[in-house]
Amino acid sequence: MLLVSHIIIALGSVLYSTYLFFAPSKRNLQISYGLVGLTLASGTLLVVMSGARVLSSCLSGLTYLALVSIGMVRAHYRLAHEAARR
Repeated sequence: MLLVSHIIIALGSVLYSTYLFFAPSKRNLQISYGLVGLTLASGTLLVVMSGARVLSSCLSGLTYLALVSIGMVRAHYRLAHEAARR
């Protein structure tokens, strides 16, 4: 059940990060940060509980984190740019 939840949260986080890129707002950024935190927490719990290989899990986690972070940084930049123009 934890694995299914982890996958759903991670996919939701990637989709929300994409949405965030097109509709940046402070609230959307907070939700995206929460989804990333939940994904990392559930992934860490999965590794600890299952005794999975840490290296492959960390590489997957870092890849996920890099992709989602790019979207969040771009959204944050767009949000700051819009606020500066007002």
